[in-house]
Amino acid sequence: METKISEIADGIYRLSTYVPDIAPPAGFTFNQFLVLGDEPLMFHTGLRKMFPLNRDALSRIIRPERLRWIGFGHFEADECGAMNEWLAAAPQATAAHGQTGCMVSLNDFADRAPRVLQDGEVIDLGGGKRVRFIDTPHTPHGWDAGVMFEESTRTLLCGDLFTQLGDDRALTDGDVVGPAVAAEDLFKYSSLAPGMGKTIRGLSSLAPRTLALMHGPSFTGDGAAALHALADDYDRRFSDQVSALQSAGA
Repeated sequence: METKISEIADGIYRLSTYVPDIAPPAGFTFNQFLVLGDEPLMFHTGLRKMFPLNRDALSRIIRPERLRWIGFGHFEADECGAMNEWLAAAPQATAAHGQTGCMVSLNDFADRAPRVLQDGEVIDLGGGKRVRFIDTPHTPHGWDAGVMFEESTRTLLCGDLFTQLGDDRALTDGDVVGPAVAAEDLFKYSSLAPGMGKTIRGLSSLAPRTLALMHGPSFTGDGAAALHALADDYDRRFSDQVSALQSAGA
């Protein structure tokens, strides 16, 4: 395996590791995102066993000890498995997540106390970069779920939203909704909570220009339209599930 580096927006780098053995023949990517600034932030730590690969890749951009912030979508191995390895490599770094994630996981798991972020709270990274934390409970899964939005580039760090298979390219202006629908059909990884569509539509008000996907290519273009289309699909799935349950109970 190798970790490839691509700049997907001004000062935002995608570190991508492709694993062909997951869902062959297409395979699966695990992506981390480095947001540069006076206080650089990394979104996703990657799996613990991938730490050497990711550390070496990040070292080609900045010295790892320069990291100041570590964020991620929710508490799960591929999102934050290597968090403590990164905290050891970057002595000034702090993990930052929402209130639920810190309360139920990070206060115990993190080797240093995390920063608790309120919904909508902004971390000023300096150098013109500002990231806003947005709570998205159960979207796509995990009651601690959240995303981050870099305001200057209008980049939405999506976590598991829009998950898809393959390793086609680092950045696309093509369809990201259809492949995400196909991956949901395969993995059935989302919670299908009743408010899921509404939560995703709420993100569209940010009018993102770039969608940074944890699994799959990043997207450049009309991010709001993509979010609306994804929300419509989840609303359809939830409605179908309710109908099936009602029919089973009839």
